[in-house]
Amino acid sequence: MGLPWVRLDCQFATNPKVLELVYEKRFRAAFVYVAALAYSGSHSTDGFLPSTCLPFIHATCGDANSLVDVGLWQPAPNGWQINGWDEFQISDEAARKRRERAQKGGLARAENARKAALRSV
Repeated sequence: MGLPWVRLDCQFATNPKVLELVYEKRFRAAFVYVAALAYSGSHSTDGFLPSTCLPFIHATCGDANSLVDVGLWQPAPNGWQINGWDEFQISDEAARKRRERAQKGGLARAENARKAALRSV
C-alpha cells in the first residue's frame, strides 16, 4: 500500500532548480517532477521511477532529461531516482510501521471505550 500523500516543500516554486526550468520555459518538466513525487509515493518505489512510468506522469524523455539536467532526478538503471527522496519523504517501511501503530492504537481505544461502556451499565 502506497503513501496517501507526499511532502512538497513550500519553497518548491523558488527552488533554484525549479527556477532554472521556469527560466528556460520547461514548465512541463516542473509539473512532471510533482507528478513523479505522487507516482513514487503511491506506488511505494522510494523515489525510483521506472522508465515505463513516463506516460503515467505525463512525461516525455525530454522532460526526464530536463529534470536530470537541473539535478532534480538522477539516472538509475532502467529509470531515474528522485534526488533527495530519502531526505524529504517517508520510506515505505516507515509508512507501514506508522499504519500498524495507528491501527493498534485505534483498536486499543475502541476496546477501552467498550470496557467503559460495560462498566457504566
